[in-house]
Amino acid sequence: MAEQPLHEHTLGNGLRVVVCEDHVVPLAAVNIWYGVGSRHERSGRTGLAHLFEHLMFQGSENVAEGEHAALLESAGAAFNASTSFERTNYYETVPVSHLELALWLEADRMGTLPAALTQANLDNQRDVVKNERRQRYDNQPYGTAFERLCALTFPEGHPYAHTPIGSMEDLDATTLEDCADFFATWYAPGNAVLSVVGDVDPAATIEAVERYFGGLPTGPEKPAARPGELGPLTGVHEETLNEDVPSPAYFAMFALPTDGGDDVEAAELAVEILGGGSGSRLYDRMVRRDQIATEVWAGVTRLASGPSLAIVDAIGPEPDKIAAVLDEELERFAAHGPTPTRPPAPPRRPSAASWSRPRR
Repeated sequence: MAEQPLHEHTLGNGLRVVVCEDHVVPLAAVNIWYGVGSRHERSGRTGLAHLFEHLMFQGSENVAEGEHAALLESAGAAFNASTSFERTNYYETVPVSHLELALWLEADRMGTLPAALTQANLDNQRDVVKNERRQRYDNQPYGTAFERLCALTFPEGHPYAHTPIGSMEDLDATTLEDCADFFATWYAPGNAVLSVVGDVDPAATIEAVERYFGGLPTGPEKPAARPGELGPLTGVHEETLNEDVPSPAYFAMFALPTDGGDDVEAAELAVEILGGGSGSRLYDRMVRRDQIATEVWAGVTRLASGPSLAIVDAIGPEPDKIAAVLDEELERFAAHGPTPTRPPAPPRRPSAASWSRPRR
């Protein structure tokens, strides 16, 4: 199947537009990305980027509370949003006949959301986010592992030292003024990219985007984000936790090249070979052969403004054995690289029992 061409356009207010026509099904996918995530938060207000993702569904000047979701649902749309370290995005897939509804809704909240920012909405969505933290992090076995690994890998105050969910204390401290300032700083056409993919006419779509978004002000010049670079890592930073979990576990984080070049592509492929599923080297060694783990997985979180991150998760009764085997497999891969078939594992050797110690 031939690759579809991209049609790109930039509005006078700075909004970048990318349109790709694909007439397989009569749908249109609208996705708007804002260049703001948890790395742009200031100290004492962690979690604000993610909280704002929730507030964006609470109405705007011309959309009542709850109406945004109701309108999309009545159109048969699938929609959601997400927040990461570096960006927040909002997306909906609609029947192509409702494309202009999706564009109008996105433009209205980009331009007029502060009109619907109330203390009641803030309190309600703050509670939603705090419950999300409880359910997905604090009350989940191993739920805070990634958060703790970031704090071990990056020094205190570094843009990536905290994760998008934020802390309970900072969420409680967030005010309406904080939200208004955050919106004014980051939610502007010049800090956004809008993509439309589907059964659309590119010229007509760009004309519609101009109609709905073109009148929005450019907004203030966004402040420079704090540097995300990380100096050379020395030694091992580790932490041992004694928590009520089903089994001891081992978690590790390693710094990789920044996203955007060939190096990170090679690094992610290496991580996939090592730990990307039940056919990987780590799974074969730890679960099938040595039987020191019941689960093992490795993956990559790419970062564009700092080092990307490789994460290894392994569940097993003796984490020190897991750590030793991981070191062995990393050394073998570094020495010999990938092979057409999985290389034989080294002879099994005994090691002392140990407890969980997340490492970097």
